[in-house]
Amino acid sequence: MRRAQLGAALLCAALAMAAQAQGGAAASPKVFRYSFPAAETGFDPARINDLYSRYVTAHIFDGLYNFDALARPFLVRPNVADGMPEHSSDFRTWTVRLKPGIHFADDPVFKGVKRELVAQDIVYSYKRIFDPENKSPVYSGLAEQGMLGLDELREQALKTGKFDYDREVEGLRALDRYTVQFRLKEPRPRFIYTLAAGDLFGAVAREVIEGYPGKTMEHPVGTGPFRLAQWRRSSQIVLERNPNFRELRYDAQPAADDAEGQAILARFKGRRLPMIDRVEISIIEVQQPRWLAFLNEQFDLLALPSEFANLAAPNGKLAPNLAKRGVGLHRVLNPDRTLFYFNMEDPLVGGSAPEKVALRRAISLATNTEREIVTIWRGQAIPAQSVVAPGTWGYDPAYKTENSDYDLARAKALLDLYGYTDRDGDGWRERPDGAPLELRHASTPDESSRPFDELWKKNMDALGLRLVIDKAQWPEQLKKARAGQLMMWQLGYSAANPDVQDGLGILYGPASGGQNLPRFRNARFDEIYRQMDGLPDGPERLALLRETQAIVTALVPMKYKVHRIVTDLTQPWVLGFRRPLYGSQFWQYIDIDTARQPPRR
Repeated sequence: MRRAQLGAALLCAALAMAAQAQGGAAASPKVFRYSFPAAETGFDPARINDLYSRYVTAHIFDGLYNFDALARPFLVRPNVADGMPEHSSDFRTWTVRLKPGIHFADDPVFKGVKRELVAQDIVYSYKRIFDPENKSPVYSGLAEQGMLGLDELREQALKTGKFDYDREVEGLRALDRYTVQFRLKEPRPRFIYTLAAGDLFGAVAREVIEGYPGKTMEHPVGTGPFRLAQWRRSSQIVLERNPNFRELRYDAQPAADDAEGQAILARFKGRRLPMIDRVEISIIEVQQPRWLAFLNEQFDLLALPSEFANLAAPNGKLAPNLAKRGVGLHRVLNPDRTLFYFNMEDPLVGGSAPEKVALRRAISLATNTEREIVTIWRGQAIPAQSVVAPGTWGYDPAYKTENSDYDLARAKALLDLYGYTDRDGDGWRERPDGAPLELRHASTPDESSRPFDELWKKNMDALGLRLVIDKAQWPEQLKKARAGQLMMWQLGYSAANPDVQDGLGILYGPASGGQNLPRFRNARFDEIYRQMDGLPDGPERLALLRETQAIVTALVPMKYKVHRIVTDLTQPWVLGFRRPLYGSQFWQYIDIDTARQPPRR
């Protein structure tokens, strides 16, 4: 008990000193309280790809670049890089210089010595994605960038069982202590987006990775504004200010006509970051307790669950009772898409035979997305036409495909035409060969999934297809999905950057077993994917994108459902909040008015 009290006292003293160091008197720690509606998987950038883990790693680790906090639609700016990258005219060589004097958070592996971030850390961090031992879910996407020599290094590791981190390769080198160079096989005009993905490719220290074998998911050590203080898996995540974080002042570039952005900039410009001391995240998968906790002032920010949209923001306007309390309303059409995928290797729903395509198309046509928008999303979504998310390159709000059609009669006619009929009169269709037909849809045992499961069942019942819902916790379902063990699963994907390429990557053949969960393989799609990666934005690239959209619409490895309108509510003591469209970073850019924040209960 005395040791715990001493530790708490030391923490409070440290926070007070930090406040004084920023030029103010000692004050209560600024704590931001928040919740995730789904569990994280861990905090090793090389081993994750889920949204909520990435929210945390984005604040612990640093990318070379990041996205401006206020610029809309986006602006990439230097983070730990000393200026924008130099690139060759053909976009094959990219050279980045680091700012000197940036240090990792303290850790026992550093033996009491301040550990500076150097170019070799960048090299090591990117190499880890290629190490087969890490089974990185984003390996295929990074491999497509074509860093010379790294795939050969991976192949050697697959043969020998050991990845040679000390072997220098042409495509990823430290030219000196602070300069790193990337050399690519093909032109990559948008490579800077890869350099800005600190949540996935943020710098790690080799000593930490080797010093905690098998524990890197629970022991993140980065150079970012926060460090992990506590973690109870699938329950609570606590971050605290990183005492070693460099001196960084608030600055941003909102558009001249962006009144809200200009007001935030005027208020905070020049303030040292981060402005808060601690972030406490609770994992609450049931939506009503999250809503009630916000109303009871236990959380400072709430991404409004759709079932409460009409209570909190009827017709997009803040409810009078919340407005009277000073609650803030923030709405944005998110650069995301919800979807369900078909396992293309599954013997029932997979494959490219005409009857398999017909089954998938029928299921898509029988999916009543408009009812979902009205009854589940409460109008907080718009129908999706394809993989292209709002705000990303190639998105056109006027673009229309069969993907969004709901036509039960046509769906039934398709199944009848290809022999999926009810032969025994039990009310359920059989396969063309007369064998039983049973769809299995993966889900999670939480309250938010229930209405989707119920609508799924209604849609398939109307089509005459027997449906079984298989429930398990989200991390378990993800593990099964990567192993190809799920038939169908519904997911949401948020764009990590403004380009469409990552969205296409979830259907890229070589990514099967990683981010390509459907295990979709189509030679023409893969060819276009590679072509698009090397082309500058323009008419030629757009024509290729439209062709990929047509391929996916025709073969239906995925059914794209909606783009979500995200409504955030902030308590009156939360200052400077603006939801990031890309990069997942905002905790260091907000402030807490502790005089208005009620005491913890």
